[in-house]
Amino acid sequence: MGWLAAGEGYEVSLVEGRVTARSTGGRSAGRQLKTLPKTVREHPEVDRLRRFAEWLDRHAAACVAQVDTWMVSSLPVPTGLVARVWPDEAWQTALRDLAVVGDDPDEVGFLRDATPSGELRLVNLDGETVRISPATVTLPHPVLLPDLEDLREFAAELGVVQRVDQIHRATWHRPQGLAANAYEVSEFSGGSFPSRFRLAARATALGYRVSGGYATCRVRDAGRTTEAAVWIGEPYWDGDSETGSLVWRDPDGRALALPEVGPVAWSEGMRMAAALHAGRTVEEGRGA
Repeated sequence: MGWLAAGEGYEVSLVEGRVTARSTGGRSAGRQLKTLPKTVREHPEVDRLRRFAEWLDRHAAACVAQVDTWMVSSLPVPTGLVARVWPDEAWQTALRDLAVVGDDPDEVGFLRDATPSGELRLVNLDGETVRISPATVTLPHPVLLPDLEDLREFAAELGVVQRVDQIHRATWHRPQGLAANAYEVSEFSGGSFPSRFRLAARATALGYRVSGGYATCRVRDAGRTTEAAVWIGEPYWDGDSETGSLVWRDPDGRALALPEVGPVAWSEGMRMAAALHAGRTVEEGRGA
């Protein structure tokens, strides 16, 4: 962005998200200063730039959160919408290099550009730039990508860096042969924490909702909303706590038998349980 006058002898601007000043006179005219001079720190333009920087940070975080929601739930996104938001740097950063699928579910490519006319430009697994303009596209959850390992290898060759964790997202596949009367997974239960508050704080920091003694995440899987939940202890208990079993529920709160759980809901539930368990207290002399 441009430079704004901020008192006599100085201009200010946002440079890489930070309010920066430069001198407008003398030998140092035009030179950016390492710190804000005391005479301009309380200038109204500096205050406006700081608030604008804070808004930009919130906007960038909101863009990432929205794209993450589209990806986790593999929701169809209008191609025109992608093209419309692409010029916005925050949206472009969140969307760029995500694996995208158009009308052909077997044709996957990394999103590199979007034109005002609604055409998307992708790099496919053959290294070729292809152009697609379907009505909608999906940003598939990685557990749904049949060529995930190939995509990961190709992404490394291209130097792909995704702002939204997609192709390198930890995934779990539901085992075959689960009993029809099995309702919970205990693989990540028993993780000890010095307090229930510490465990709840970890869940919140990881982006999960805490309610009624559970850490939860809600996923839209194949058109159906499913909530994964891990028991973390009574809400008003101040003593030590342990991670409990992982269960899945439908929108009415009905527990789902494990064979009923969809692939995305299974993977995201296991991802949550594993992330909570990873923060446990490990006794000295015992393996992590």
